Amino acid sequence: MNNQTALLSVRDLQVHFLMDEGVVKAVDGVTFDVHAGQIFGIVGESGCGKSVTMKAVLRIVEPPGKIVGGEILWRHRSKQDGSAGDPVVDLVKFDANSKAMRDIRGAEIALIPQEPMASFSPVHTIGDQIIEAILLHQDVSKRAARQIALQMFKDVGIPIPEQRLDEYSWQLSGGLRQRAIIAMALSCNPRLLIADEPTTAVDVTTQAQVLRLLRRLQAQRNAAIIFITHDLGVIAQMADYVMVMYLGLVMEQGTVNDIFHAPKHPYTQALLRSIPTITMTPRISLPTISGSIPHPFNKPRGCPFHPRCEKAITGKCDARTPALQLIGEKQLVSCFLYHDAEVAA
Repeated sequence: MNNQTALLSVRDLQVHFLMDEGVVKAVDGVTFDVHAGQIFGIVGESGCGKSVTMKAVLRIVEPPGKIVGGEILWRHRSKQDGSAGDPVVDLVKFDANSKAMRDIRGAEIALIPQEPMASFSPVHTIGDQIIEAILLHQDVSKRAARQIALQMFKDVGIPIPEQRLDEYSWQLSGGLRQRAIIAMALSCNPRLLIADEPTTAVDVTTQAQVLRLLRRLQAQRNAAIIFITHDLGVIAQMADYVMVMYLGLVMEQGTVNDIFHAPKHPYTQALLRSIPTITMTPRISLPTISGSIPHPFNKPRGCPFHPRCEKAITGKCDARTPALQLIGEKQLVSCFLYHDAEVAA
């Protein structure tokens, strides 16, 4: 991992929820890099910490959640030329509600939320909400902001864009709402787009359209995308590089080819075995991962996956937490099957 040229470098990020019943370590030491023009996929079961990690990057983790450790290094866009010499800032040191953070959130790092219906205000038109975001981050007139919003609607393929701008979110279909939220996220030309399961609430036909749209827009703008999903099929279509998470930790990282054709971690292997393929024998049960994700208050000692792992080493996997180590050229794995390195106490 090379953070010298990375657009975003997350180092040992820890996000804890301090509750009356105990401490939930939602993100417990996550490290990764995202480069310009890259589609970075994050995959894992529900509750593994994918969305909390991205909320931490945007500094929108709600109480009782709190960033308790680590760095979020962002290559801040220079006002002069936006060149490779842009300064690197640590977003953890920013106040979440400060002007500096609000200037980055939305303008440089934008979010496509999981459910557009819950993200748009039902009492304001779609156009008014997008225009407000443009005026907040760009020095343009309201008339110019409307033209930008109109062009964005055209870019994302919304029919009759002039009419749709003046409609409310509840007047649009699910597919059009998804396109509208993408238009809003892209309206300020961000360098990094975080897509948090953007195809979960739509049908498969709309899903395919949204994925093609994101790929086309990403290629046109050379923006980086962090694509969060539990669907490995979507990751295979979209991502260049993949990070697999489980219970707040990174289990494995690698190129999409390494993850799908040469997975190393038993958890990644188990996830891939559970996907139906055209070569499978019909009418047989799909392989499943035994057990379930442990309760966050009772996180197991050692590797968090060892209670469900068929290859767990007694006295080792249940006693120590393996560190994320490089295996091969670009693949990183957190597993004692491949190395003896462990997380420092």
